[in-house]
Amino acid sequence: MKLLKDILYSVGIKEVVGSTNVEVKGLALDSRMVKEGVAFVAVNGSQVDGHQYIAVAVENGATSIICEKFPLDLIEGVTYVRVNDSALSLGILSSNFYDNPSEKLKLIGVTGTNGKTTSVTLMYELFRALGEKVGLLSTVENKINDKIYKATHTTPNAIELNELLAQMVIADCQYCFMEVSSHAVDQKRIAGVKFFGGVFTNITRDHLDYHKTFENYFEAKKAFFDALPADTFVLTNPEQEMGRAIVKDTKARVYTYGLNSYADYKAKILENQFDGSLLLIDNKEIYTKLIGEFNAYNSLVTYAVGVLSGFDELEVLTKLSNLTPPDGRFQQAVSDTGIITIVDYAHTPDALENVLKTIKRIRTGSETVITVVGCGGDRDKGKRPLMAKVACQLSDQVLFTSDNPRSESPETIIQDMEAGVPAQDYKKTLSITNRKEAIKTACKMASNGDIVLVAGKGHETYQIIGNEVLDFDDYKIVRETLKKLNK
Repeated sequence: MKLLKDILYSVGIKEVVGSTNVEVKGLALDSRMVKEGVAFVAVNGSQVDGHQYIAVAVENGATSIICEKFPLDLIEGVTYVRVNDSALSLGILSSNFYDNPSEKLKLIGVTGTNGKTTSVTLMYELFRALGEKVGLLSTVENKINDKIYKATHTTPNAIELNELLAQMVIADCQYCFMEVSSHAVDQKRIAGVKFFGGVFTNITRDHLDYHKTFENYFEAKKAFFDALPADTFVLTNPEQEMGRAIVKDTKARVYTYGLNSYADYKAKILENQFDGSLLLIDNKEIYTKLIGEFNAYNSLVTYAVGVLSGFDELEVLTKLSNLTPPDGRFQQAVSDTGIITIVDYAHTPDALENVLKTIKRIRTGSETVITVVGCGGDRDKGKRPLMAKVACQLSDQVLFTSDNPRSESPETIIQDMEAGVPAQDYKKTLSITNRKEAIKTACKMASNGDIVLVAGKGHETYQIIGNEVLDFDDYKIVRETLKKLNK
């Protein structure tokens, strides 16, 4: 049995009305999820202020209310706790309610604009191959050993996060690898969570619809490392812009990794083909099924985490050579006629540039590169022309289409993209609003040996149009189209 007074440990309390010697059967951030005996935490979020729903939570059975300001009418029999910061308190309450699960396993957080999903997935697969029981919290899916749970956010809210970590502890997991988004840091979803280590991949323009400025975005990422204590480690890539600045105030032990400069963990690309890469990691050759410079960084940082966790270098490299990237990350399908298709989640200018440059380095020179790309609605509009410009600079043909338009007009989003097309490149572009038709058209345009990149949605199996969430899978559509072309 959990008592309110026990889970309030370390919470910054201003005032209490009622008894804290009451049972708490659960926690809720959403008043609709409240049941009898559940404590409701009223958080003033980016879209909704939970304080407006305190009365609803009480009607639904809440016997404890944690908030920053008391409602005008206090209901007898309900305990009200006024705190300094509801979002921060939610993290601490959640951790206390689930018996501080992050202290009972080694939790490693990975943050950055690109590479988070691939890195945490590789780490999860590596440690599983090394015989460990492991958890995964990622954009694509959450896992506890081999059991899969659906992921709704890159980083779950504090209640869901601690519940998943608690289940990992019950399942005897020793490690957990977790994507840490800038939203999660800013919204204090990881408050009260203890990390064993932190990893920085890179930082480029993204999520400015939320953070407003790049400086705010950077500071959100940096705050993750600033909060790490001295008994943890940090891995950063000094070759990436702000790779050193982002860890300059951390108390953690800092290690570096890189391809082109001195680093604690170093790699070199010896060969790069569509079926894999030959790398030299710490002077040992390793063949990996991952492709491109960006994946060389992902492989290297995965190796570094394995070694820092105490595993034998050679054993780590041996297991690493058998790993494959997650779905929607440079995921390939080849037609009988030799058309190479690649589905990738690249949804930022930098990620799209990395993928297209990888294709450019591998191609022999005679193939046509056809790129299908769109941009999401209700998101950072400033990156739309940048995405289009990158696509045109590094492709022979470009098809602009829908991504997840949400409440915006797909045609308007495409027009924003077209504004970034250099005048000399207009002739190589084509706009097809229907994403399925755009993918099919690109595949039909391709000839033997040509390369079709479908960018932006990657692993996603849905498309958001207006308020509807429709079934949509880029890779499935690509495979179906190639199958028809093979006949």
